[in-house]
Amino acid sequence: MKFLKKVLKFLIVLIVILAIGVWLFTNSLKPDYSGNIDLNNLEEAVEVYYDDFGVPHIYAQNELDALRSLGYVHAQDRLWQMELMRRIAAGRLSELFGEKMLKNDKFFSSLGIEEEAEKTIKNLDKNSEPYKLAMAYLDGVNQFIEEGATPIEFYLIGLEKEKYTLKDMYNVIGYMGFSFAIAHKTEPVLTEVKEKLGPAYLEELGVTIDSTTTLINNEENTIFESTLASVVNEIYDELPISPFIGSNSWVISPDKTKNGKVIFANDPHIAYSQPAVWYQSHIVTPNYEMYGYNLALTPFPLLGHNRNYAYGLTMFANDDLDFYFEENNPKNELQYATPNGFEDYKILKKTINVKDGDPISYDLRISRHGPIVNDVVEQINDDRPIAMDWVYTNFENKMLDVTYMMSHSTSLTQFREAASNIHAPGLNIMYGDAENNVAWFASGKLHKFKNDVNSKLILNGNSTDDEKEYLDFEQNPQAINPSWNYVYSANNQPDSIAGILYPGYYQPEDRAKRIVNLLEAKDDFTKEDVMEMINDVTSSMTPQMVQWAFQDIDLSSFSKSEQEAITILKNWNGNYNLESVAPTIYNRFLYEFLENTYLDEMGDTFYTFLNTSQQKKTTANQMARTESVWWDDISTKNKTETKTNIISKSLKEAIAFLENQLGEDYNSWTWNRVHTIEHPHPMGQVETLRSYFNVGPFEVNGGKEVINNLAFKLDSTGFYKVNSGPSTRRVVDFSDIENSMSISPTGQSGNPFSDYYKDQAQLYVNGDFVPMDLNKNRIQQSKNKLVLTSEN
Repeated sequence: MKFLKKVLKFLIVLIVILAIGVWLFTNSLKPDYSGNIDLNNLEEAVEVYYDDFGVPHIYAQNELDALRSLGYVHAQDRLWQMELMRRIAAGRLSELFGEKMLKNDKFFSSLGIEEEAEKTIKNLDKNSEPYKLAMAYLDGVNQFIEEGATPIEFYLIGLEKEKYTLKDMYNVIGYMGFSFAIAHKTEPVLTEVKEKLGPAYLEELGVTIDSTTTLINNEENTIFESTLASVVNEIYDELPISPFIGSNSWVISPDKTKNGKVIFANDPHIAYSQPAVWYQSHIVTPNYEMYGYNLALTPFPLLGHNRNYAYGLTMFANDDLDFYFEENNPKNELQYATPNGFEDYKILKKTINVKDGDPISYDLRISRHGPIVNDVVEQINDDRPIAMDWVYTNFENKMLDVTYMMSHSTSLTQFREAASNIHAPGLNIMYGDAENNVAWFASGKLHKFKNDVNSKLILNGNSTDDEKEYLDFEQNPQAINPSWNYVYSANNQPDSIAGILYPGYYQPEDRAKRIVNLLEAKDDFTKEDVMEMINDVTSSMTPQMVQWAFQDIDLSSFSKSEQEAITILKNWNGNYNLESVAPTIYNRFLYEFLENTYLDEMGDTFYTFLNTSQQKKTTANQMARTESVWWDDISTKNKTETKTNIISKSLKEAIAFLENQLGEDYNSWTWNRVHTIEHPHPMGQVETLRSYFNVGPFEVNGGKEVINNLAFKLDSTGFYKVNSGPSTRRVVDFSDIENSMSISPTGQSGNPFSDYYKDQAQLYVNGDFVPMDLNKNRIQQSKNKLVLTSEN
């Protein structure tokens, strides 16, 4: 008995010692939010005050000290995120996660982002202010690598820290550029529809083939160019960091606000991940102030405001990426056809290092149009090489200067000049200031094809289809202080450019229409009104689409429960509240409708098409049609299917599915049962670590294409797990500039041991806000003060 007691005491002591050891270890990994830290190369001491939500307010005597300090504090909260971001475009995720990331790495390493970064860096002005500040920021990041705590993720995967370079910074910018491009997800799908089914089917998807369009000769064969789109979708699904999606923004002129000052709103839509994408900071020097939102490893904010002006962005969705079918020389596969004869492919030799495996090497062919994607997407079942021509790699990259200029402008004219230097990705840049100006600039290097070719299809590489006329920025869509007293963007189609409706992959009109309706309804907006508006969950189009779908339906052919479901849909105002039943019925009906309409003709391509912007834009028109080539089910012998058949079948299947999924009581089919949000961390893929690293899940209101745009993959499961949405909600009121408001989806820090890792998550779900404080007296009352001093 005494022996057992001794063993028990020993075990208790051992457990206590281990617990103390774990506590000491984890505490050593926390960010330092107070105290004193030595930082090399500072000219004078810098004071950093952390507010109640972990935002650093950096007070320095000059910008070089401020940016060096920003780099340090940014790294101590987000070093793991920085590590992932720099590796994506460089094709280095396999070094962390092994062979499962090889497909991603091959694809991204083929895009030319790294090669473009190297060219850009060679031509940088080393004496310019943007360059000096960027290097100071990198110095701060690298000093944290040397002196600061190693993030827990590095221990878990056995990763050694390595210093960051300008090339890493430009790789992050390149990844942002490609994640905004949409053509790679859509053009292969539309090309397959054209080649397999013909122009009539394509026209009803909103893509017209006219007599001036250069077409590639048809041939009966089994081709699946959409494999490219499906693989790209898979790549984005597997990325451990957020791709960019869409966004809302509007800026209201003083004539429409109660206090007679500009009100600015912006909520960029980005795929959810943990940590959240934006890192907030407030920098103050004697000559400069900016409350900004930075991407990982970027020195200058893409979103920001101060007492003089505010700016933000949405995705333009212009078509800045084109695909071409090249034609190999039948006698030499290292050559391809051009209008001037055969030319040699340029060959790049690429190597990818793989954790716990041997390095993988491959040759990448590059034509005059760009890299051959067949060399990196092995699943493409087509002998024709497909080249990718991307505006981002075709022009000088000025994004470092652009972000510096946007965050340092002293006038609207100067800000517009900064916006004019963006070549890719295409961005809607939104602006408002204390001088009562509002503005919108659709920025990007726009072009039009001289031969009127259809850029939404894969083009003929052995032709003059690639002849383009690049437009001057004066021809880009833009508006400054318009007579209607507001500017806005919701990734929707802009008005004509250079006499044409500029081609792109724009979102449907739903959000844009709702924003305009709400803005037109009032002339006395307050900050509180705009905060409510940015959380709006009412669809402007789905009630109309329901009416179009069921306008000629004979209710007597349906069961009682099916009739009740139709009644609920017809009475629906489009609201996506947690307790609403209609969204659950509608989204299941929508899936069945799309499947019954398109699956038989498209085959597996349908599942790629299902979640493209083209599908979202097409659906409203399809529901309104009475006649369509798509209605017929080609798997049946009699070609007699009509819209009525499709609608009836889809509704019946939807109700049967919901009764099986959620029970027979349709009153219990509430949206909160099927619509949830979770912010995934790469370590959360390990089930035992999921609850520790991931944030959520939460039941959440909102839905696709409402202002509170919480998007999900439409699929057969009947559950709508939100995968993207507002990456922040910001409202800046120039009548009360020190008390502007924002919210993060999770929190400011990416360190799971920080108090600010997920402290905003529930507030975000609730639609609440926290202050973006500019008041020096309040800021300096913080209990968390970090003083950075130089050892020099």
